[in-house]
Amino acid sequence: MGFSRRGFMKGGALALVGTSSIPTFLVRSVMAEQTAATANGKKLVVIFQRGAADGLNIVVPYTEPNYYALRPNIAIQQKDVLDLNGRFGLHPAMAPLLPLYQQAHLAVVHAVGSPDTTRSHFDAQDYMESGTPGVKATQDGWLNRALQAERLSNATAFRAVALGAQVPRTLQGRLPAVAISNVNDFSVGGRGAAPAPVSNAFEQMYGASADRVLHAQGSETFEAVKMLKSADPTHYQPANGVVYPNSPFANSMKQVAQLLKANLGVEAAFADIGDWDTHQGQGGTQGRLANRLREFSEAIAAFWKDMGQDAENVTLVTMSEFGRTAKQNGTGGTDHGHGNVMFVLGGGVRGGQVYGRWPGLAPEQLNEGRDLAVTTDFRQVLGELSARTLGVRDLNGIFPGAAITPDRFLRLV
Repeated sequence: MGFSRRGFMKGGALALVGTSSIPTFLVRSVMAEQTAATANGKKLVVIFQRGAADGLNIVVPYTEPNYYALRPNIAIQQKDVLDLNGRFGLHPAMAPLLPLYQQAHLAVVHAVGSPDTTRSHFDAQDYMESGTPGVKATQDGWLNRALQAERLSNATAFRAVALGAQVPRTLQGRLPAVAISNVNDFSVGGRGAAPAPVSNAFEQMYGASADRVLHAQGSETFEAVKMLKSADPTHYQPANGVVYPNSPFANSMKQVAQLLKANLGVEAAFADIGDWDTHQGQGGTQGRLANRLREFSEAIAAFWKDMGQDAENVTLVTMSEFGRTAKQNGTGGTDHGHGNVMFVLGGGVRGGQVYGRWPGLAPEQLNEGRDLAVTTDFRQVLGELSARTLGVRDLNGIFPGAAITPDRFLRLV
């Protein structure tokens, strides 16, 4: 056939690629069985901001004099900041998210990051996605391990879904995950730059497989693929009059909403947005970073509104590999730093607050004399969400060596 089961299952992930909207009739159709988490209505969405987003200009410490001293040309002035709590404020380009904070759906965690101090994009992303900072030998992702912790006999092939051409590091592992480039022509294919549709062979492979997961889930998955592919993409209409922006990330978020609304047994979804590496021409209220934040915020706000009442059962978390230097550089930008900011959005989130201990920006308070210091380990945030959303009990198995226990939770949810 020119391919094998290993081709489909490489890295423990099942790759499905293509572009059809998921019709509403799937809500009561072939993939009706749900995991325990989805039966309880719990779904986790993870967003990765690739390139190291500048947390200091995203959530601005506008009462900190050192912030303005360090960034004379790119700092967000107090008059332009969208105030959160009298001490921190959002970048003005993030106006779409301010109502969610004010409604206590959106929480902010500042000075958060990895205990590993690497400034390598590749290593830092790998450490955060594996959940094992400083350890390169880890083969699987933290979210895959978190999903494995829930032993289920009726899990669907759509339990873990990523928007993209391949399964991200976060979802790689023993538990099969689905990568979807675009749900507008949903098809099954192999991995690589140009996966070829092999639907007939896929059906044969599933039918003949002795593997429990493939054999049990194969026919149902193939039926779902056929239904999705035969659906008219124009049938999907976002709820509440939502119009998603015309951007790749907004399109990903729209598709995440479609997948979550369809009763496919989705328990975890992943999407990413790149181009946060602002070494040059970062800008202040306008410019490169502002444009990225506008796309980011508009897409997430549209997703939240589109989910409607279902948003009460969704928790969304954002992360980036590290922050930027506290001091601007000579080309109007910032270099690779350390501490950053994470957002947590959801119906069960204790929002309307900025969490974490603020370390300050005085010279003696900076990491290595140049970066915002990390006071909250990113694994504390992800560990709490894994426990509260996915029902994980043994967090040491998800984040080995992190010693994350309920008494260390920030009480975000």
